[in-house]
Amino acid sequence: MISQVSIVTLLMALAFAGTHIFIGRLDFLDRTPRNGWLSFAGGTAVAYVFLHILPELGGHRTAFAEAISVGPELAETLVNSLALLGLAVFYALERAIKISRGRSRQMGEGDRIESHMLWLHIGSFSLLNVMIGYLLSHREDMSAGGLVLYFIAMALHFATADFGMRRDHVKAYDAYGRWIIAGAVMLGWIMGMLIELPGIAVGGLFAFVAGGVVLNVMKEELPEDRQSRFWPFAAGAIIYSALVIGETMLVTG
Repeated sequence: MISQVSIVTLLMALAFAGTHIFIGRLDFLDRTPRNGWLSFAGGTAVAYVFLHILPELGGHRTAFAEAISVGPELAETLVNSLALLGLAVFYALERAIKISRGRSRQMGEGDRIESHMLWLHIGSFSLLNVMIGYLLSHREDMSAGGLVLYFIAMALHFATADFGMRRDHVKAYDAYGRWIIAGAVMLGWIMGMLIELPGIAVGGLFAFVAGGVVLNVMKEELPEDRQSRFWPFAAGAIIYSALVIGETMLVTG
């Protein structure tokens, strides 16, 4: 029999998938200067990483220490290194996309991304979505408040990341990219229901996702041509931080 938590996480996974599928209908958000709501979403996602995911990684260092027989300090360093790896992998992807655009312009093909880079882009985000979907059912904090905070942050992160991907591959994203990425979230949720990974693997997934989310948000906010909005970004970070602090006080109070 499916538990109540499983039903809740299934609804969350479906909502994540729906964000990918229907984000194109919110094209009024995709403009320059950057719409304030997208900057707000970016601030929220970054606040979630620093105030919820990264501290939660500390709880996984015990699993790392026991699994590979090292001290807690080294285990914590290894966990944080995986977060750095997630950031580096998605930074490398963005650099590869910029280089691909440059090659296309040099060849007189306009401002486009080469076809093989399209599949690399979709594949990498699909992999990240599988991880996020899996972690819906395998988090340290499975309380109602913790799940709500996770859902808000990841949904807003998806909205930010999807606009970036749709800008890079408008036709391909609308035709099939969004369906593949949405399906990846559902695949991750199904895997979470069927597969129980060891604690060291779950901690590694958390760390990698944290690094990937930070890079994907910041690469949308920082480029000068985005004309991003600082105050909406700051408001998202502050409001979400207040929610996390409030939830923590309720749990520990």
